[in-house]
Amino acid sequence: MGLPTLEFSDSFLDSPEFRERLQCHEIELERTNRFIKDLIKDGNMLVSALRSLSLAVQRFSQSLQEFQFECIGDAETDDEISIAQSLKEFSQLLSTMEEERKRLIQNADDVLISPLERFRKEQIGAVKEGKKQFDKETERYYSVLEKHLSVSSKKKESQLHEADSQMSKDRQVFYDASLQYVFKIQEVQERKKFEFVEPLLAFLQGLFTFYHEGYELASEFEPYKQQLQFNLQNARNNFESTRAEVERLMKRIRSAEEDFKAPSCFTMEGYLYIQEKRPLGSVWTRYYCTYQKSSKMFTMSNTESRPNGVVNGTPEMFRLRSCVRRKRDSIDKRFCFDIEVVERHGVITLQALSEANRRLVAFCLTAFLNEAGLNFVKKCIELVETRGLTTLGLYRTGGVNSKVQRLMTTSTAPADMQLDADIWDNKTITSGLKNYFRCLAEPLLTYRLHKEFIRAAKYDDQTYRVRAIHALVHKLPEKNRSMLDLLTNHLHKVSSHSDQNLMTVSNLGMIFGPTLMRSQEETVAAMMNIKFQNIVVEIIIENHHKIFGEAPDLSVPLPQAPSTRSTPRRSKAICLSSGKRKARLYPPALCLADNDSESFCSLPLREYGFTQQQLFDSYIILLMVSLLSLRDAKALYSCEAEHSHELSFPQGALFSNVYPSVEPGWLQATYNGKTGLIPENYITYL
Repeated sequence: MGLPTLEFSDSFLDSPEFRERLQCHEIELERTNRFIKDLIKDGNMLVSALRSLSLAVQRFSQSLQEFQFECIGDAETDDEISIAQSLKEFSQLLSTMEEERKRLIQNADDVLISPLERFRKEQIGAVKEGKKQFDKETERYYSVLEKHLSVSSKKKESQLHEADSQMSKDRQVFYDASLQYVFKIQEVQERKKFEFVEPLLAFLQGLFTFYHEGYELASEFEPYKQQLQFNLQNARNNFESTRAEVERLMKRIRSAEEDFKAPSCFTMEGYLYIQEKRPLGSVWTRYYCTYQKSSKMFTMSNTESRPNGVVNGTPEMFRLRSCVRRKRDSIDKRFCFDIEVVERHGVITLQALSEANRRLVAFCLTAFLNEAGLNFVKKCIELVETRGLTTLGLYRTGGVNSKVQRLMTTSTAPADMQLDADIWDNKTITSGLKNYFRCLAEPLLTYRLHKEFIRAAKYDDQTYRVRAIHALVHKLPEKNRSMLDLLTNHLHKVSSHSDQNLMTVSNLGMIFGPTLMRSQEETVAAMMNIKFQNIVVEIIIENHHKIFGEAPDLSVPLPQAPSTRSTPRRSKAICLSSGKRKARLYPPALCLADNDSESFCSLPLREYGFTQQQLFDSYIILLMVSLLSLRDAKALYSCEAEHSHELSFPQGALFSNVYPSVEPGWLQATYNGKTGLIPENYITYL
């Protein structure tokens, strides 16, 4: 039920019913007054919470801006550069959103709090003042009326006439107060419809503008996100590849124990305790010793500090003459031996840390770059290509080790050897092919050119990378280059079917990078370059026809040593932001829908004042532009339509005539002869 109408004529009657109706309005306005008070309180709390949230987001954004990834090694891949740069992109996105939020917060008082408070104080306050005046006049009027009615009828006629005249004036003052009060109370009841709601509308418009800014940024962010997800997946794959190699190195070192020799220019090096004779006996002092077999130079560096805290860092150098193991009964210590040097008389007695263990030798079937090996590779490739290149995970899935080892024995067979397709399955063939290259005495891309290939892959400019690697491939020995041509031509064919076998150039690079390239030194630092080995192989596969079909550009300077990390890091990365974004304005929207449509699609207006025909013409132009940019796409996920104008489709569905829809987040497409809307983030373009 609505509020009862207050008639002005009722003010003259001042009936109980009138007073009851008036009280209904008073109660409603008091309820409205309390509600506005609570709303202002809640609005202030909301603004305070938004301000606190904004400060927290800004601090979070600043932390992202200040943090910088540091990667192992002296250079980074494009994927790593993009990943490192992504934190600054995230920071910029958040900062842009916070600029809009700050505008929302700054305007909240002007558009919401102050207008509500003004309405409450000025309008509802005026009603309260009117009520006070009305109540005061009511009390005075009825008091005067009682006195007037008590006047004796025996008074003179002139006195009675004067009393009646005064009573008429008092009655008119009361009626005026009643009329003014009724007018004001009804005016405020009507005024609150817009003066109360308009500030809320303005505040919500600002809030929705903030949300729309987020939607616009999300639209801009989508291609960046997809590229970054690709970079992250590449980085994850590189990590898994590198981690496996590092872990294998760690286990090999662990199993070798003391007999393991780290990569070094010395034949041996490590800690030894040397017996130093003193007047009152002898002491054993720890030295770090090195020995180089070719020059027979033996050095000792004292690593123990003297009483004054100084460590003697200058090594003593000797030319070794002989080395003899001490017999156990000749000295009361284990693991001791004597050496004779040219520069000293007598012997120097040393003690090792433990008895050297028998060196563990890892046996690997050695493959050779000869006619038999070339024939083996050709037969493997022929068999794989005959069976088809669309097998899911080709070269990623490994075969049974015993069968692979048995296949490897055929790599040394005569050139007329044939592989029986009924005996060898695809997994065994692909694993055997990888094993062949892995077990070469020297990797296919050679130790000699290893560092040059790595330096080329680390270069910023993609065009230069290709040209430099092109030149380096032609510096390989003829037999290496011929074998590389054969293999990468095959892998190029494999990658051309990546939509079915999922073996992209990037995936093949990660599989064959450590196989075709490896460092002569097995160190963690070398393992960190595996990701660049992968890039080298990717480039050779992707540019196979150019590299092997054209002569290299000899004017391209070969890669120099990479710069140290003291220089600024590379900044080449996918980039979402390009300077400070301008604030967007979001005017009203034109809704275009047909009679059967269950939802409306909006076309943003750039400014006010367009005619309906102009807007319709703009919509038609947009539609025509969309139709001129039709593309094909494939569904990443299945979808069940919720409305008649949407399409249902399974995962993997193929769409034609795909173009942007005027409805945000949706595309127009054709599937199985039917045209309708599909979610934009459910598809990938072909």
